[in-house]
Amino acid sequence: MPTIAEKQAVLIDEFTFFDEWMDKYNHIIEMGKALPVLDELDKNDDLLVQGCQSKVWLKAEKQGDCVRFWADADAIIAKGIVAMLIDVFDNQPAKEVAAADLGFLEEIGLKDHLSPTRANGLMSMIKQMKFYALAFGGAN
Repeated sequence: MPTIAEKQAVLIDEFTFFDEWMDKYNHIIEMGKALPVLDELDKNDDLLVQGCQSKVWLKAEKQGDCVRFWADADAIIAKGIVAMLIDVFDNQPAKEVAAADLGFLEEIGLKDHLSPTRANGLMSMIKQMKFYALAFGGAN
């Protein structure tokens, strides 16, 4: 199983392939399209990520020492962003998710190319995922 750092390195490599930011956005959108569909029963207020401009639902479960994540969103960019985060965090040890440094977001330039409201949503998604990890025993 690749580590969080290894998964980030793969994403950095993927994004260096694209020269234009529209191509990078399209890649993010494609990642969102590949995200498994979240059950309609899970699209409820309890799983809504607070602080996102669009609706983002994030579900997490503890499996052994690891955290599993599922998500959906009503906006294609938000869905792609949460898909990228799931790619990095899914099925990783709770302690590692809680402590992870997501330097890849700056390396691929995503933070510089999001509107302030989308950047806020990104941070809210990360905060929620780390909160789940802490709740599942990820405290050091």
